[in-house]
Amino acid sequence: MTSYRLDSGGLVNRSYALTFSFDGKSFKGLDGDTVASALLANDQMLMGRSFKYHRPRGPVTAGSSEPNALVTIGSGARNEPNVRATVAELYAGLTAVSQNRWPSLSFDMGSVNSLLSPLLGAGFYYKTFMWPAKFWEWVYEPVIRRAAGLGKMVMEADPDRYEKSWAHCDLLVVGAGPAGLMAALTAARSGVRVILADEGFRFGGSLLSENLNIGGVSAADYATGLIAELASLPNVTLMPRTTVFGWYDDMVFGAVERVQKHVASPSPDLAVERLWRIVAKRAILASGAEERPLVFGGNDKPGVMTAGAVRTYLNRYSVAVGSKVAVFTNGGSGYRTAADLAARGVEIAAIVDARAASEDVVPAGVRVIRNGAVVATKGRKRIDGLVVERAGFQEEISCDALAMAGGWSPIVHLMCQRGQKPVWSEEKQAFMAPDVGSAFVAAGSAAGTDTVSAALRDGAAKASAFARDLGFAAYEANIPDVEGEYDASFAPLWYVPGAKDKAFVDFQNDVHVSDLGIAQREAFRHIEHTKRYTTAGMATDQGKLGNVNTIGIVAGMRGVSPAEIGTTTFRPFYTPVSFGALAGASRGEHAAPTRTSPLHGWAKKNGATFVEAGLWYRSSWFPKEGEKTWRDSVDREVRNVRENAGLCDVSTLGKIEIFGANAGEFLDRIYSNGFLKLPVGKARYGLMLREDGMVFDDGTTSRLGPNHYVLTTTTAYATEVMTHLEFASQTLWPDLDVCFTSVSDQWAQMSLAGPKARAIMSRIVEDDISDAAFPFLAARTVTLRGGLAARLFRISFSGELAYELAVPAGYGEAVADAIMEAGREDGICAYGVEALNVLRVEKGFVTHSEIDGRATADDLGYGKMMGMNKPDFIGKHLSTRFGLTAADRLQLVGLKPIEADKEFKAGAHLLKENAAPSMASDQGFVSSVCYSPTLGHYIGLAMLKSGRERIGERIIVWDGLRNSEVPAEVCAPVFVDPGNTKLNV
Repeated sequence: MTSYRLDSGGLVNRSYALTFSFDGKSFKGLDGDTVASALLANDQMLMGRSFKYHRPRGPVTAGSSEPNALVTIGSGARNEPNVRATVAELYAGLTAVSQNRWPSLSFDMGSVNSLLSPLLGAGFYYKTFMWPAKFWEWVYEPVIRRAAGLGKMVMEADPDRYEKSWAHCDLLVVGAGPAGLMAALTAARSGVRVILADEGFRFGGSLLSENLNIGGVSAADYATGLIAELASLPNVTLMPRTTVFGWYDDMVFGAVERVQKHVASPSPDLAVERLWRIVAKRAILASGAEERPLVFGGNDKPGVMTAGAVRTYLNRYSVAVGSKVAVFTNGGSGYRTAADLAARGVEIAAIVDARAASEDVVPAGVRVIRNGAVVATKGRKRIDGLVVERAGFQEEISCDALAMAGGWSPIVHLMCQRGQKPVWSEEKQAFMAPDVGSAFVAAGSAAGTDTVSAALRDGAAKASAFARDLGFAAYEANIPDVEGEYDASFAPLWYVPGAKDKAFVDFQNDVHVSDLGIAQREAFRHIEHTKRYTTAGMATDQGKLGNVNTIGIVAGMRGVSPAEIGTTTFRPFYTPVSFGALAGASRGEHAAPTRTSPLHGWAKKNGATFVEAGLWYRSSWFPKEGEKTWRDSVDREVRNVRENAGLCDVSTLGKIEIFGANAGEFLDRIYSNGFLKLPVGKARYGLMLREDGMVFDDGTTSRLGPNHYVLTTTTAYATEVMTHLEFASQTLWPDLDVCFTSVSDQWAQMSLAGPKARAIMSRIVEDDISDAAFPFLAARTVTLRGGLAARLFRISFSGELAYELAVPAGYGEAVADAIMEAGREDGICAYGVEALNVLRVEKGFVTHSEIDGRATADDLGYGKMMGMNKPDFIGKHLSTRFGLTAADRLQLVGLKPIEADKEFKAGAHLLKENAAPSMASDQGFVSSVCYSPTLGHYIGLAMLKSGRERIGERIIVWDGLRNSEVPAEVCAPVFVDPGNTKLNV
């Protein structure tokens, strides 16, 4: 086999060898390996470089908390950086490349930073790159940006598929170690619907790594039996390769499943990753515990790793991490590792025990140095010895690997993601899971149990309790005897003082003990401040490995308990989640849903050119043969509406139906103008304000019955207005009898405008729609010829005689076709939103180009719509602030060029004549511009300081981007039919 692969044992498939490469060199591994275990089997201990000092690093763990062994896997568009080699499943043809080094991993020019380390302590960014100030843009920032990051992304499009799914269960078990397996089986035997999720590609957790006998069989075989039974049960869903990364409201858990990350060529018919939203009635956190590293000089060198990781590589992967291994421990884990290594024939250099005495079993012939401490390591790219200090005397010990056991920290991150903090236990010398309620509990090592037998019992007991709580007859599990357990207790040892080399607490970010001291001396003493000043816990492992040591060391520096220091904030995600998984199928043209109007087919038949408007595709203009530009089409459409008639699709408007005995009162409080006395069968234009008094949205509301209203919103603000109404109903006035629902997609709505609109509509509608029977702002249900019930509104956004007809969405295209046919003899045309915009600017109607969040009703000339005599409405009180009523506020005006052939653009600034462009002389801005075929020149709407007082004044429209200055006259914003004679005919 390979140099460090043992010739027997382990859980790898020795009959299935896999060829892979690392940094261009070919290696052999086995089915069941991780990238890290396969590299270690080939004596490739050096796997990465640290971020700041570029120190050589090897794996320190065998799991997802790995800070050092980060590699880039794949090639081309499937290149994925920052993959933890310790959890990456090996497959044939895998290509891995080391990161954060140049020109090679073995010889890295960036390691010169180690020589500069005295200058690169905590906070050096803040202290160094402030002077001289001009250097930041030209020197510091470019250098820092080039140095930042670890792996490198590729700019090719991801070729793989991603999915999102929902899952529901009675009980979610997070983690498939001893507690998780027993909890899942106990609940499943009780009839509970169970989902068991584990981030590993093989269930079993620590049972795969420990040399134990359970019920007369090996721990791994015992796990296999449990898994087989779980797989046979119809009420159990097993989810390997699935990390539960977040806990959210209403017992919803986020999880990412790596469906095809372990294959060389993913199937295009399957997702590579799948994001799960799991809704659980109850949940058990059986995530286990993390072994802490010890903090001493040179503890970061390749070959130094946790004792539990050494056992995992040995017992699960049959890989010895060295030929002569030393152990540095403060508890029983170190002795268990030494025993397992010795049993497999690996030489033990010595066991260095920080305690004065213990009852742990010492392997035969192994030297134990009690009350000792490792103060330094020898070697560079791999350790080749230790310096051990005892009673003031030092000695060197030869070894090529070191297993360090610093105690255990329950993995409780998931339970702390919604604000609760973990609780310090003096007895356990660890932060324990908080009480987050009876629906979510920790079990096994995550709850502080010290042995496998205790974890099995704890998982079974908590699952039985949940089964009873959910109404099932709880199954009482029979827990078999466990042989070969060790004492997992430990004595706290936060760090070994007096080291000449750096003693690291955050391996990836190169944060060492002296950095923590600097943070305390410079007043960054709160643990959150310490974290950010030193970057401890900000690496890709997010402090899983080093944060508790950091807290313990800071506590020692300040002479307090770790309980007083506390932890930093736990947030999703527990481990990194790809953007692909978060996006799912929402990519490319599917990045957002495409919405088409019920009249999309009608518009397409009539030759529409479409434009994206938010999520909608709207008909923008309808070109005819011979028209060379979009302006030709739009000008024709505008003239035709003014002279004959035109049909426009307005289905994309937000439409909200409102019901209830207090619906009128509710609308009266929502709008600034009155709606309580709106008669049935009438529509009214309404203005909504925000709480701060600024205009929020506008639209029409029609009363179709005593307790039935229909409200329309701006297309782009439909969701915001609906949210606004929901908030007002549920929070501000929950006592009002009102309910509402969005019906934007249920109705096809079309606007028929122009002097011939009534004649055309009369051929479609059976009811009398004469001016006397159906006056301006009438709104009621009508019957179309053929018997279809519809809603007809006499409202206009063009200034012409106009009707808006709403029919059920499925009938929209047929009704629009019928209207076009009915209006053929009257010269009807289809017109789009570009022509609609010209019509509205000619008439001085505002949109969100003017309602931009900074305008008040008075700014827009709608001051009379403020029902200040009403008891209350949203925005009433703050709208009277002095700043919102000042005389020099920007006010809506019209603009027309002095020279009719001149053009200006929206966004241009307004200046007084002869004024130099500056912020001080800025008088306002142009909000909307169009060419008016009715007037024969460009016109615009603008927001101008004290605008209404300046009608007739000459002003300069200044556009610095286009190098344009156009003299213009300030005029009233209504350019066409200021007397509204066309509306009331």
